Amino acid sequence: MKKSNSGNFSMIADYDGDIRTIIHGGSSGTCPILATRNLILFPGVVSPIIIGRLSSLNLVNALKNDADMVFAIFTQKDEGVENPRMSDLYPYGVFAKLIRILEMPGNGDTVTVIVQAMGRCVLRELTSYRPYLKGVVEEYPEVLPDDNDVEFAAAIEDLRNTAKHYIQIHEEIPDEAQFAINNINNDIIALNYICANLPFELTEKEKLLKDEKISDRVIDMLKVLHKEIRLLEIKADIRTKTREDLDEQQREYFLQQQIRNIKEELGNGEGSPERRDLLAKARNKKWSEDIHETFNKELDKLDMLNPQGPEYSVQLNYLQTLVNLPWGEYTHDDLNLKRAQKILDKDHYGMEKVKERILEYIAVLSLRGDLKSPILCLYGPPGVGKTSLGKSIAEAMKRKYVRISLGGLHDESEIRGHRRTYVGAMPGRIIKNIQKAGSSNPVFILDEIDKVTQNTINGDPSSALLEVLDPEQNFAFHDNYLDVDYDLSKVLFIATANDLNTIPRPLLDRMEVIEVSGYITEEKIEIAKRHLIPKEKENTGLNTDKALSFNKAAIEKIIEQYTRESGVRQLEKQINKSLRKLAYTMAKDGKLPYEKITPNEIGELLGKPPYYRDIYQGNKDAGVVTGLAWTSVGGEILFIETSLSKGKGSKLTLTGNLGDVMKESAILALEYVKAHASTLKIDYRIFDHWNIHIHVPEGATPKDGPSAGITIATSIASALTQRKVRKNTAMTGEITLRGKVLPVGGIKEKILAAKRAGITDIVMCQDNKKDIDEIQDIYLKGITFHYVENVQDVWKFALTDEIVDHPTVFEIDDDKKE
Repeated sequence: MKKSNSGNFSMIADYDGDIRTIIHGGSSGTCPILATRNLILFPGVVSPIIIGRLSSLNLVNALKNDADMVFAIFTQKDEGVENPRMSDLYPYGVFAKLIRILEMPGNGDTVTVIVQAMGRCVLRELTSYRPYLKGVVEEYPEVLPDDNDVEFAAAIEDLRNTAKHYIQIHEEIPDEAQFAINNINNDIIALNYICANLPFELTEKEKLLKDEKISDRVIDMLKVLHKEIRLLEIKADIRTKTREDLDEQQREYFLQQQIRNIKEELGNGEGSPERRDLLAKARNKKWSEDIHETFNKELDKLDMLNPQGPEYSVQLNYLQTLVNLPWGEYTHDDLNLKRAQKILDKDHYGMEKVKERILEYIAVLSLRGDLKSPILCLYGPPGVGKTSLGKSIAEAMKRKYVRISLGGLHDESEIRGHRRTYVGAMPGRIIKNIQKAGSSNPVFILDEIDKVTQNTINGDPSSALLEVLDPEQNFAFHDNYLDVDYDLSKVLFIATANDLNTIPRPLLDRMEVIEVSGYITEEKIEIAKRHLIPKEKENTGLNTDKALSFNKAAIEKIIEQYTRESGVRQLEKQINKSLRKLAYTMAKDGKLPYEKITPNEIGELLGKPPYYRDIYQGNKDAGVVTGLAWTSVGGEILFIETSLSKGKGSKLTLTGNLGDVMKESAILALEYVKAHASTLKIDYRIFDHWNIHIHVPEGATPKDGPSAGITIATSIASALTQRKVRKNTAMTGEITLRGKVLPVGGIKEKILAAKRAGITDIVMCQDNKKDIDEIQDIYLKGITFHYVENVQDVWKFALTDEIVDHPTVFEIDDDKKE
């Protein structure tokens, strides 16, 4: 809840009836409570209130249905508290009733209500917080003056005049406020209206509301008004003197400058405190003679400027930036290879190529003693730990760690800085983060470098990065704000990206690209055991129960059926979700329902699985062959289905949301089968009288790439010959028009997908053998690899001599041919 303006005098709050029916309204007991920010109401005052808090909106909705409901209004001590408790509210408030609700268009989720304050009350206890606040309140009636109290009448008259004088000298209160005060006939309402609306501190207003006697409130209000009037008069005097003395100050400044120069010539000049501070810091800087000369020249300019002018602060900020940069200051690298290996392995599972490159850098650095830092670019799918790896590298080398996010960067000045001629100029983000690190050799993460906006009206930020990331140039990086060169050659820059295609080629050429591939299921299981589960147990407060654990099958079920990703972000969220459920049960019942989490419990904790892995479907049908595919979330098996239908022939139908490359593979496969029909003992006339339809299931999922070439060729051959495909066999490989089998990528992920589906034999290109040799034996166990050079080799192994049950009979010109 908020009030739009503490000085709003637009509401007329007079009351012509019996004042006691208003200011003594309300009774002790439990009633709804409206918590307000920056607004204290007094009995009899009518005020608009903007309602935005959910609990307050719930109260307004309740008041709609019961217009006679009386509620209490209490004010928060701190307006920033969203859900106030007893200690957050001032104890004294008022009863109130709703007069009207105004739902203004364009106000979003807020409504404006008009309320009339009634009798005073004291908050004794909050009893409920939902759907809105409720509490026990006690009446706190006011003592009214006698009708013939002359002293009170005189005090009220003085208060009216003093309030009008305060309004006249206060620049922010409109003159219409005097009209409102003049038109309130009832003295008590006028007093409360002034107390509620003049812009004083809440603590002052709470004291006024606490006054039991109306006569005491008048006196206290007059004291506050006189104090505020005195403060306003002092401020006005200061402004007047400032304007009158401006020219005199300029004259005195030049005289003081001459005196200072004379003192410096005599050897007893002290200079300003800012100058002394800058000189003290400059003495310890390890900068070159050129930088030292630039600093002294800019410092002399500072002495020539008026400290009260805007140019002085600009020049001072520049000099402070110069002395706060770590010129020639480096942290000492820890070159212990075993320690570095231990830290990298502790924080991240897998990522062998990246770890190997960092250890190589540390090894060479330990032998040479000095080495330009490499510029690395880690690219891979989201959630595999590219950014967090930078922290581990910094910890392993005992270097400082800084990171900037380049996603959406569209201004070249964010990299190079602004020239000092511009208002609000500042260094670029590279220099600012070097200053923040406090050393000139931190580990510097350039996150999401592939998402830098290119060729905008504010320059090309990706081109500005060329100088930063070129080892032959970054020893003299030029920031427009500094206007001097800074050495970045010792900074270990590590860029991260999801897609290399969006990075300009000149920028990509300057970086050493290392692929960080997605995790396979087995790796995710280890990551969950070592990192995610202990972390989330601590986050949910269940780390005290050492016996609580997930078995391997439960973790695998979460990975396979509740996530679809290359990294582990969603896995972490699902583990957190399951542990939150257990934490809720623990908090409610005092004990866990179970300590060993198995696949059965996962279903109870996470609900129905949204994903399912494909399982091998057997070889009883002709034309159905199992292929292997790579996706951004790991390997998958897919089924290529070929069916034949009698027709005019020469018609190939492709369905299943296939991309252009995959469609071309199907055309190549069909042409190769036609060219080698005699090898398969196929009557060539079949192609003139039968139509061929190739389908890849899961039509809502886009599919593309050349790796299904041998799978499609085998599927067509099986459909035309009605021969069975070898059982538990999958294949992957690109084909040419001559039938040569070419190597494909994603072998590791495809092998794991085959193992999960129960595949025992995999057919692939002979050239992919080198990829198999790099994979650990644990991932190859249970699978036999068959390396081929052409499609004929594929058919020799994959197509059996056994005909399927109920084979299709091909009828051609009344001749039957099987």
